[in-house]
Amino acid sequence: MSSHNEQQETWPNQPPGRKEMSRRQFLTYTLGGATAFMGAGAILPMVRFAVDPILHKKGKGDFIKVAETKIITDQPQEFNFELQQQDGWYASAATLTAWIRKNEQGEIYALSPICKHLGCTVGWNNNKSTPDEYHCPCHGARYTKAGKNLAVAPKPLDQYTVKIENGWVLLGDIIPNTEVNKEA
Repeated sequence: MSSHNEQQETWPNQPPGRKEMSRRQFLTYTLGGATAFMGAGAILPMVRFAVDPILHKKGKGDFIKVAETKIITDQPQEFNFELQQQDGWYASAATLTAWIRKNEQGEIYALSPICKHLGCTVGWNNNKSTPDEYHCPCHGARYTKAGKNLAVAPKPLDQYTVKIENGWVLLGDIIPNTEVNKEA
């Protein structure tokens, strides 16, 4: 036994033996890495596709030039305009309508023509039995000049944000109606 102890004492300066990788370990690591790389290559585009619209900043709506201020009267007038919109990756143009008029103080405001009952389109003075009112042909909802609900509809007509610039009426986002509070 002493010869064995002597032999260990004579080799202490040698580096420890290298542990070599077996073929099986090499194939496991190589195939595992290749599979992970290919899986990430297939999954990352799907994750990006699903998350990308959420990452885009939602900006405040732009104002659109609709009508000249000199043609606006105290009687509601119908104006159609186009809105360029981006829905995910699909760009399109939507045709919208607004009823624009001046109130008693001379301020210009614009109402959305979408009925608050079931979403039909209202018209001005289109019912002879109820003159000088907005009327919904679908279910008989009625509104005043300022958009206050008179019958059937639970809420007043919405209105557009309005900006007057260089003699033009510019319309922005649709907001709840504030004009009905000014109405006498």
